[in-house]
Amino acid sequence: MALFEFQLPDIGEGVVEGEIVKWLVKPGDVVKEDQPLLEVMTDKATVTIPSPKAGKVLQTHGKEGELAKVHHPLVDLEIEGKGSPAPSAPKAHGNGAAPKAAAAAAPVASGDKLLATPVTRRMASEHGIDLANVSGTGPQGRVLKTDVEAFLASGSKPAPAAAKTWAALQVSPADQRLPIRGLRKKIAEKMVKSKFTAPHYTFVEEVDVSALVALRTKLNESLAKEHAKLSFLPFFIKAAIAAFKKFPQVNANMDEGPQDLIVRGEFNIGIAAMTEQGLTVPVVKNADRLSLRALGNEISRLGTAARDQRLKLEEITGGSFTITSLGQTGGLFATPIINHPEVAIMGVHRLRKRPIVTDDDQIVIKPIMLFSFAFDHRVIDGATGAEFAYEVIKFVEQPELLLVDMV
Repeated sequence: MALFEFQLPDIGEGVVEGEIVKWLVKPGDVVKEDQPLLEVMTDKATVTIPSPKAGKVLQTHGKEGELAKVHHPLVDLEIEGKGSPAPSAPKAHGNGAAPKAAAAAAPVASGDKLLATPVTRRMASEHGIDLANVSGTGPQGRVLKTDVEAFLASGSKPAPAAAKTWAALQVSPADQRLPIRGLRKKIAEKMVKSKFTAPHYTFVEEVDVSALVALRTKLNESLAKEHAKLSFLPFFIKAAIAAFKKFPQVNANMDEGPQDLIVRGEFNIGIAAMTEQGLTVPVVKNADRLSLRALGNEISRLGTAARDQRLKLEEITGGSFTITSLGQTGGLFATPIINHPEVAIMGVHRLRKRPIVTDDDQIVIKPIMLFSFAFDHRVIDGATGAEFAYEVIKFVEQPELLLVDMV
């Protein structure tokens, strides 16, 4: 018999570490080759790490909620034949010391370790709820905000030992130190890199969506019998793709090494989706090949996978342009940050009815949206960005033009 030290392998482009979400084995377990050992969450997705060999688990490195680094020890296995040399002492993580468990990753209640987000824990605390009494519906039994809301709606009473009134919480509120880990940490790193690498400039314009609202309403009436419904996003994607044909340099990635602009041949549109874990950008691949209805279905599928932390690596990489929309909470307008290495992003904001003065000086009420575009000024000049924006707006305000190629 021999000792085999299994290290965290490369698990995606640019990924150097991942948060241990759940161990699927423990010391003493006998595992088969390719048997899942643990689940690791990176900035890309939650992935399952399989065992490279059959053997007996002697030791696991890292607790749930801690960070595991690529090429650092994960599991010590006792295997038949020759293995890797046994270290004289357990190897350290990162800077030479085992990282402390992320306090925000999993609260402790009733002696068991529960998975829940900081928002969920805060809500439970405010209502005096012991999370051990709440059934989690998220991945790996993670307790979600919706689970706490359902618990409250059911009329269940909080455990007396955990009960805290809001007034009591206000007497002497304690500071909370919430380590930035996992997806939230990767979002922070990516945003900083984008803002300090690409010189942003933003262009904002209002859009009359009267014709689009009418067309969408008519299409949804015909889809109602099939219990299907189109959102505005498929139309916005089609409008952007139509504009790329005139301004291909906007559908591009920046290669920072040689400082090359890579004009993409495919139209892979990222759709920013907010989840309890943070902002995720799943990518609709080859969006130009999909119908409006197929686009709607794919956006819905990817959104569900993002919220359930079940996106595959290929579903969150390879984007060429991003659209971000906050729907009814989108506000008047915002200045979106480019999803590096892309060179542009489009922000879609709340639809509002507003009085508009027409060319013949009449005041009419129309549905208006504001679109905001952010561009990388190194490769997209101000005039080009504005022209691209107006090209997109043209197709949104005259959506019948989008249907020409579909007839």
